[in-house]
Amino acid sequence: MDFDEDKVDQAVLALLYLTLHDQYRAWKSFDWDVMNRLYEKGFIGNPVNKAKSIVLTDEGLAESKRLFEELFGNK
Repeated sequence: MDFDEDKVDQAVLALLYLTLHDQYRAWKSFDWDVMNRLYEKGFIGNPVNKAKSIVLTDEGLAESKRLFEELFGNK
């Protein structure tokens, strides 16, 4: 199927905000290709490790919150 990877990346980044804990950590239960793209874009730390969660960068945290509010907030 042909789809817009950037839109998928934005949706996943927004959903990472939903599972946020310890200020900067979120569960990494999403597709590995998406997680790698978010890492390459500088939004998260390297997802390839034994931890069950990833660390959002400052930029990633801000963008994750913005996207979550934009996509899922009650306006």
